[in-house]
Amino acid sequence: MNWYDKAGRWAEEHRAQVDVVGTLLTLLVVVPLSTAMSSGYIDYGLGTVGTAPVLALFALLTVGPLAVRRTRPVLSVTLVYAATLVQMLLGMPLVLPANFFVLVALFSVTVYGPRWAHLVAIATGLLGSALLGAMLGLQSGAGNTIFGMILSVIFVGLLFVATWAFGLVRRARRETLIALRDRTRSLEVERDQQARIATAAERSRIAREMHDIVAHSLSVMIAQADGGRYAATADPEAATRTLGTISETGRAALADMRRLLGVLRDEPDDERGNGGAAERTPQPAAGDITALVEQVRASGMRVSLVRMGVARTLPPGTGLTLYRICQEALTNILKHAGPDPSVTVVVTWERRSVKVEIDDDGRGASADSDGAGQGLLGMRERAAMFGGTVTSGPRPGGGFRVMLDLPLPEPRTEELSAP
Repeated sequence: MNWYDKAGRWAEEHRAQVDVVGTLLTLLVVVPLSTAMSSGYIDYGLGTVGTAPVLALFALLTVGPLAVRRTRPVLSVTLVYAATLVQMLLGMPLVLPANFFVLVALFSVTVYGPRWAHLVAIATGLLGSALLGAMLGLQSGAGNTIFGMILSVIFVGLLFVATWAFGLVRRARRETLIALRDRTRSLEVERDQQARIATAAERSRIAREMHDIVAHSLSVMIAQADGGRYAATADPEAATRTLGTISETGRAALADMRRLLGVLRDEPDDERGNGGAAERTPQPAAGDITALVEQVRASGMRVSLVRMGVARTLPPGTGLTLYRICQEALTNILKHAGPDPSVTVVVTWERRSVKVEIDDDGRGASADSDGAGQGLLGMRERAAMFGGTVTSGPRPGGGFRVMLDLPLPEPRTEELSAP
């Protein structure tokens, strides 16, 4: 932005003060020039209308309203036009230095006033040009009446039209700038809203991840600890194996927590340009469901895994969703299904979707709840983010069932031909 644009922007922001100061400075020049014309005034029998004080007064009445030409453009142009009309009707000198500022009033109302105001102003200005020509003709004599009117209409009228046209161009540019500023402001508001929405979504995602990691790992560890405590007296080796399972589960949970919280830190890259451990460690995916089942089976629960169809490589977010929903369903069984439930996990790969069904023969609807109610809600939210659905409830014959239906993109040819 150059100095001219900066000055224009500053003047636009302080329009009231700039107009008042500019009008005062103009009056300091225009009023003395107008009073100097009183010596050459031709008296038409109207007494003292051509004296210096009267000319100074009309100069003040013509230029003074320009102090509000941008803040109150309609009022300004009305007062300027009225003062000029009265001056002409009284037979005073037809052209005073102040009369040239009629064009300034027209320009101001064209740029800053409503549409109807500048249309009325240009029409009135053209009529004033004709009136000026007629009075010039009367003052010059009957033989020069037509010549004076033509001169007024052509010359003065062109001045009014040129000023009005220039004002229209300036008005269009001003409206464009205002529209751009409004759009920029709207985009900034929208950007802030999107940032808030993204922040809220990220908080929800982290909350779901924390819930899945902590709830599953602690449930497995508690189940192992309870089993190991009862088995310690009868089978010390079983207690040792239980402690090993607890240790492995705790380490896995700690690794998941570090991976989750690592993305929230601004850690510098290492010397080779690699990011932190959180960037290098992959998130769980659909292929890790087998390891998940083995981990739960090691806690003493009877779990069967059935896979049907051809497994496919899923996007990271979809694979993580599949894994976390299975993890949450198995965790709920550990906490609520009762002693020694039998669980079946069925993963069905279809052309357009993958379906997971987790059944158990535990307590079902009669199971106690921890009152938090975040597990099933989290599963539904995860599935909904990828267009899937989760249905859950007691199954016929007892127990509980969780069913996931997750849509998948169209498989590629090499995936369909894989063995």
